[in-house]
Amino acid sequence: MEAELWRIYRPDAAAVWEDEVVRERLSWYYRVMRDEAPAKYHIAARVEAPGDYREANDEELWRIHDELAKAFDEEWARQRERPDVGLASRPLPQASLLDVKVELAYRQLKGCELCERRCRADRTKGRGACLLGAKPRVASFFHHLGEEAPLVPSGTIFFAGCNFRCAYCQNWDISQYPESGVEAGPRELALIQIKLRREGARNVNWVGGEPTPNIPWILDSMRELAKRGVNVPQLWNSNMYLTQRGLSLILHAIDIWLPDFKYGSDEHALRYSVAPRYWEVVTRNFSAICGRGEDIIIRHLVLPGHVDCCTRPVLEWIAKNCPRALVNVMDQYHPDYLVPRLAKYREINRRVSEEEMRRAYRIADELGLAWRQVS
Repeated sequence: MEAELWRIYRPDAAAVWEDEVVRERLSWYYRVMRDEAPAKYHIAARVEAPGDYREANDEELWRIHDELAKAFDEEWARQRERPDVGLASRPLPQASLLDVKVELAYRQLKGCELCERRCRADRTKGRGACLLGAKPRVASFFHHLGEEAPLVPSGTIFFAGCNFRCAYCQNWDISQYPESGVEAGPRELALIQIKLRREGARNVNWVGGEPTPNIPWILDSMRELAKRGVNVPQLWNSNMYLTQRGLSLILHAIDIWLPDFKYGSDEHALRYSVAPRYWEVVTRNFSAICGRGEDIIIRHLVLPGHVDCCTRPVLEWIAKNCPRALVNVMDQYHPDYLVPRLAKYREINRRVSEEEMRRAYRIADELGLAWRQVS
């Protein structure tokens, strides 16, 4: 940003890196942010793949992907031990793991199963459950100063469309009305990222709406960045309702994760977001990420009247299964979208009370979670 004005509005975004817990738990992101290590897409773009990979059928291509992913993990381990940012400027092979990911992701559009709605829509001909067709739609992009301190200024790209139907959505004007966005292909997405990075963004923040339906173009834009030698951390800001294969497509390309963990109850996930099997899906995905030692900040939005049924089990699960995660226990809920309009949501048609937030913070403290650094 011009003259780094963010330092005036968010001095905590600089001071946060003096905290040893933050530096240790976000160590990979910190190095990439400072151009001291290559973003993961640069590693994926240099794991060589067979030149005829496009001729493989889907299952064969997934087998190739999974084999190359092992080579990626070996290189990523070396980079974490001794980072070499010079990798970002080295020549690309004829074909790579990143190319394989892009091919697999585009194939999804013929019968989409990127998210756990598994609508199998042919998005080249119509819209999926996410309300999106064959082109991503960007509602806005800018330097976000309201994100967690380690992320500010965050180069945020808001997509239109979403695979959730949250009754209280605060971005409902873009999540539920995708026509509000403007079409942007991989080249345009790459140019947006380059602009944001050159103007001082610490990261590229994929959000919405929901980024999951846009995985093909996001990965393709990273391929463009790899060709140009541009280095910028990739941040996944998501409801984490991906399928296992949807997650595996981005797993080797995201440097820091910023997921929501909304509900401790499938009943409430279905009632407020129309998201069946929520607990099973998101805990599976969190386990996959945390099990790899990825850098992650987990967001939990405290809902009014839901401290015991949602906040407590969510925070307990994180403490047990993602102990290295930073956690943002959020008090930003306010009645929006359908909640003030429909009487059936009257139980959440109020702000969260101070007492409820004190209870949520007390639970986080009792569990030993690192939440004060980013809240």
